[in-house]
Amino acid sequence: MNRNKRLKINSIERYLNKVVCGDANEVMRKIPSNSVDLVITSPPYYKQRDYGKGGLGHEKKVEEYIAGLLEIFKECVRVIKDSGAIVFNIGDKYEDGNLLLVPYRFAIAVGQETNVRLLNEVTWVKTNPVPKQDKRKLIPSSEPFFIFVKSNKYFFDKDAFLGHMDYVRKKANGNGENVGKGYFNLIEASDLSADQKQQCRERLQEVIWEVKTGKIEGFRLKIKGIHAEPYGGQNGGRKIHLDRDGFTVIKIYGKSLKRDIIESPVETIKGNIHPAIYPEYIVQEFLKLLTRKNDVVLDPFLGSGTTAMVAKKMERNYIGIEVNADYCEYAEKRLATVQKEMVMELFI
Repeated sequence: MNRNKRLKINSIERYLNKVVCGDANEVMRKIPSNSVDLVITSPPYYKQRDYGKGGLGHEKKVEEYIAGLLEIFKECVRVIKDSGAIVFNIGDKYEDGNLLLVPYRFAIAVGQETNVRLLNEVTWVKTNPVPKQDKRKLIPSSEPFFIFVKSNKYFFDKDAFLGHMDYVRKKANGNGENVGKGYFNLIEASDLSADQKQQCRERLQEVIWEVKTGKIEGFRLKIKGIHAEPYGGQNGGRKIHLDRDGFTVIKIYGKSLKRDIIESPVETIKGNIHPAIYPEYIVQEFLKLLTRKNDVVLDPFLGSGTTAMVAKKMERNYIGIEVNADYCEYAEKRLATVQKEMVMELFI
């Protein structure tokens, strides 16, 4: 009986679907190795906001801040499974007019001090950045989310990531009546010979039909003298077609390419006591990309509870760690209102 009690104390079940109020380092050390599917978090930024005196982000030097982050990151590496991933969102900082490149210093330090690999840097483009224009600087309107993995076994569902955007694009095309229309005007305005123009029109009609019947997702038509030549003067098939026929068609098969960019407004929630909230929408997309239903999602800097809320809505298990007692209480209140449903997807 005592042995079973010890096993329970050291098992992941003790922490599932709970907000643990305590220091991230101390709590993380108690979580079993290879027990978490995804760590996703946004640690306190360096000298950016007041999260409470003495905590991470209040260091005198950026090197000390990164060293503190690395200490927690190494625990993240320990607790994730070989099939898991770690996602860190870190903001940058100006000091004496100089951009410190804090996120990239951190990413480089991770590569030097751990065995994980940096899989992607996903850029969050803020559609509503702080409207405060510096006279001699551009407005910062993006932040990186770094995806780290520790083996080749990582789970990765690229079709699920921003999958709703495929629907949006398809809906925008309607029944395909307007597909390729603009190309006919470009053909007429081009310097192609009469025969080349006729061949180009016929080829265009063919690929438009392929889009309408669902054989291909889309296409690009390149016309000599109107569109740029292949980069670097390459002598591949497209250049041969351009030189010989005056045009070339590039067919697009399957779903749209999944790029390392995600657009979303900065989120504000009335009454939220936390100074920085990353959007539920972004957390949702990373959970779709890197986890399955019932997987375990850990956030060592839970703040007001956004990661846990999204995990609960998407039927993932969550573990939230937060050192600030007020934030813990607020996160618990938010979680109590959550229903298991998908987050409202933007742009639909």
